[in-house]
Amino acid sequence: MPNFPRHQIMSLTAEQARHELGESYGPDLRLADLLTPRLGELELGYGTAAGDVRLRSAIAERHGVRADQVVVTVGGMHGIFLLAYLLAGEVVTTAPEFPMTRSAFETVGASVRVVPVGFNDGYRVTAEAVRAQLTSETKLVSLATPQNPSGVAVPLAVLREIVAAMEEVCPAAYLMVDETYRTAAYGEEPVAETALGLGSRVVVVGSLSKCHGAAGLRIGWVISTDDSLVERLLPAKFGTVVSASPVCEALAVRVFEQESMILGRRRTWLAENLLITQDWVNANSRLVEWVRPDAGALCVVRLKAGVDLGRFKETAAEVGVRLADGDWFGDEPRVFRLGFGYLPAAELKVALDALREALVAGT
Repeated sequence: MPNFPRHQIMSLTAEQARHELGESYGPDLRLADLLTPRLGELELGYGTAAGDVRLRSAIAERHGVRADQVVVTVGGMHGIFLLAYLLAGEVVTTAPEFPMTRSAFETVGASVRVVPVGFNDGYRVTAEAVRAQLTSETKLVSLATPQNPSGVAVPLAVLREIVAAMEEVCPAAYLMVDETYRTAAYGEEPVAETALGLGSRVVVVGSLSKCHGAAGLRIGWVISTDDSLVERLLPAKFGTVVSASPVCEALAVRVFEQESMILGRRRTWLAENLLITQDWVNANSRLVEWVRPDAGALCVVRLKAGVDLGRFKETAAEVGVRLADGDWFGDEPRVFRLGFGYLPAAELKVALDALREALVAGT
């Protein structure tokens, strides 16, 4: 009997730990932040297959495209799954990566070719490494920027080189860029430009989950300037979920109406917590090392050789620290994803103190 793979990352949806360092996003918005009297007049019927036109217009405006080039999905992963299904065949992707992305390709029976990235090379994706995995049979290249678990971005110049390589080797293939963390910049650091302008074979996926604090709305999107792909996405979405929830779509419009304020506050929050995390790594440099992320509420930390992995994990659990293990993502066992954006600064410091207890216990 066929089954969807059971990922250990599902454990993050269980009861929250005392010291939550496993999550990969910032603080959650509250429903009260979004409610208005007019929402009480909303009719609870079906939505449209493409998605609420106001929502699609808001998304389109932020990406420099038309509203009819946006398809609203039930979270970003829904969009990735639809693209995996529609473009099934040979897929080139990275490892490590978000586990549900990889399983989407495997579930639809794709042949997966892997571009390895890792801690020692700073999780940097190069055009040369991607090109080495391309063949004339490649149908889809899947990249995330910034990446999960590392938070390391793929520069636009590198993406441009990858598009050029695809035009030579597999001109019919699409480049899917998961930009879920793109707007989660730190403080006054600039937000990276979307990859959509690199050509009609580039398709972008995003959501309100990681940057905006609205994961519970389950609102994502796929954007393509290739009208034929959009026409294929619409019946695929209808055939899986009919529509997104009109209630969630209306609340998502409210998120975009307040986006400047929401993101501004979160960038300040993330910048402060990133600095706290950096100081903690520096103070414990005898025991750990890290790769500084480019954006997002997450980073990768690696235990140095003097720390016993088993004892570290055991003590972390005892003191109530939850992390995201590297092997959940296909990374090396001594690596873990540290989510520094979820807790307020004072609580983050307490959690990192508890994490140090686990490090010391492992020496």
